[in-house]
Amino acid sequence: MDYYIGLAQIIGIHTLLGLSAYAVLLTGQVSLAQAGFFAIGAYVGGMLTVLAGWHVLSGMIVAGLVAGVVATLVGFPALRVKGLMLVVATTAFGEAVRLFFFNFNYRIRRGDVLIGPSGGEGFRQIRFFQENGWSTIEMALFIWAIVILVLATLWWLDRSRAGTVWRAVGEDELAAQSAGVSITAVKVSAMGLGGVIAGLGGALYAHNTTHIEHAQFGVVLATFAIAYPILGGLTSVLGTLAAVVFIQGFLVEGLRFLGDWRNLLFGALIVLAMNLRPNGLLDASAVAALRRGLSFRRKGAAHARA
Repeated sequence: MDYYIGLAQIIGIHTLLGLSAYAVLLTGQVSLAQAGFFAIGAYVGGMLTVLAGWHVLSGMIVAGLVAGVVATLVGFPALRVKGLMLVVATTAFGEAVRLFFFNFNYRIRRGDVLIGPSGGEGFRQIRFFQENGWSTIEMALFIWAIVILVLATLWWLDRSRAGTVWRAVGEDELAAQSAGVSITAVKVSAMGLGGVIAGLGGALYAHNTTHIEHAQFGVVLATFAIAYPILGGLTSVLGTLAAVVFIQGFLVEGLRFLGDWRNLLFGALIVLAMNLRPNGLLDASAVAALRRGLSFRRKGAAHARA
């Protein structure tokens, strides 16, 4: 049972990572910097609970805000480049963040033990949940409460005027600009929100694993972040969730017995899925079909009651 609870925790954390990229992709930006924001959230959140003695929720909120501020600052120079150059620039930023934490050393003595980040050795002793008696199911419920809150926020935002403007910029930037939309404000706000979500996910990841190090926040993690919303589709936030369940639940964990062969299978299945469902697992037609099915069930239930 603990295995499945642990898997649910991983899926929840990776859903936040994917949603951070989803927010950016809505405006037509392809960013591989999400792993960097994820790392910032992980280290800041861990340091606040371990070194400053904060509650995990307070530390997580501040970690998300710090990552969001950094993402906003990154968003301004990122507006100068597009397409492949933006991918290269954001990848370079993510690697710069990873190398920063590879060299970051800040330890304090608590009793007979030194605690805090120690460069290449990583950051241990992030044990807020364990030290405060949280069970694995309580940890999973806490993680998914945050995930559901973020999903609901993005779902609401997607249906608001701001979401319409974001999609307009993503579909045709010149047309949106000619209609009076501030491209700078839209893209920077999307990057900032993506950074906040990634920071929240990173803080949860640090407290869930209890030990983080720079190697965990490399290009592979950044690739996963961008793959989730692309594979799931940008029609709905639920597409990202479906993609995370497919990749983490089926490909990564369900096929663990295949060992390294999973890497080849992962690439092949992604290519196959993108050919069969080029607009994502939950594209507009799939969402419309789901809505029709739910509407049909409601009408059937109403007739049965009548």
